[in-house]
Amino acid sequence: MAALSKVPPATWGEAKEQIREVYYEGEIFKGKPTRVFAYYGKPEGAGPFPGIILVHGGGGAAFRDWVKHWVKNGYAALAMDLAGNGPAGRLPDGGPDQGDDVKFPVFGPDETRNVWTYQAVAAVIRGHSLLASLNEVDPNRTALTGISWGGYLTCIVAGLDHRFKAAVPVYGCGFIHEKSAWVDNCFAKMPDDLKQRWVDNFEPSRYLGQAQCPMLFMNGTSDFAYPLESYQKSYNLVKSPVTLCIQINRGHGHIWTFPEVDAFIDSYLKKGEMLLKIGSTKITGNKAGAIISGSGTVAKVQLDYANAKDCVWQSMPAEVNGKSVTVNLPAVRPIIFYFNVTDSRGMTVSNPHVELPTEATPE
Repeated sequence: MAALSKVPPATWGEAKEQIREVYYEGEIFKGKPTRVFAYYGKPEGAGPFPGIILVHGGGGAAFRDWVKHWVKNGYAALAMDLAGNGPAGRLPDGGPDQGDDVKFPVFGPDETRNVWTYQAVAAVIRGHSLLASLNEVDPNRTALTGISWGGYLTCIVAGLDHRFKAAVPVYGCGFIHEKSAWVDNCFAKMPDDLKQRWVDNFEPSRYLGQAQCPMLFMNGTSDFAYPLESYQKSYNLVKSPVTLCIQINRGHGHIWTFPEVDAFIDSYLKKGEMLLKIGSTKITGNKAGAIISGSGTVAKVQLDYANAKDCVWQSMPAEVNGKSVTVNLPAVRPIIFYFNVTDSRGMTVSNPHVELPTEATPE
């Protein structure tokens, strides 16, 4: 971190529609120096502006339009490429590609720096150092968000780089060696010593407990890659404030238009209105309840639930009395459920899901 916190040498291109191309120094990869390509943008004026780092997912790239989205929101934004590519394809001095062969390679104890995760985490932190060094950026107001594999990286970086004031992993989480899209096709093929080495170095669960900034975890109930069980184990490790936003069958993709992400980061970097929060579920007999906190106006509360055997999700309304929400649980067992609360702006937050495995309900 001492080395990565230094400003990397960078070469800047011309600005076009408030967006500039930039190449900055990356990690040594298999004995050779590398460069990282990124798009950088800022609003009109001198600033200082809050800054944000944007981390793409699998199959993604440095997305110019993602930078434009945050520039429109009043941020200086940097989106780097984590697959060794530039704006026109493969760089001659780019880092590793982003296929499973470099994410889950055979590597020895002295070869961790050549693994994609190491290279990608370093590129994200170096990008933050570059962003924070710019005259128009307020280095005390920076945030981080990543999508899918970018969310996975966000979980790791949030535990390492304590300069960030907020972080939002979308989809991506930890415990992927236990339950995820990669258990059968990647981890199952690893010998035990290699799997343990990978987990010790590159599993987000090894880093999330060190995060110091507030975090918003956003996912869908049936995400193909990052299931709710792994998601919950991941956010339960975080000691700083955690907000959840879980939606039924949320689509998985490079989607950067979720309004809760913008509002959450605004609340910490621009003193915007905070999202509501809803506490853990309390169960008495067949009734479930929770307490809502925050100054926003509650517009709607619902229970999202499914039979835990088939996970076909549906919703039903819940009752609100002031900041207290209650509902009579549907006659479904085993059942998995959580509350969703929507404020007057249309922003939705969730509480941790609960699973009741039998007909019995606790008193």
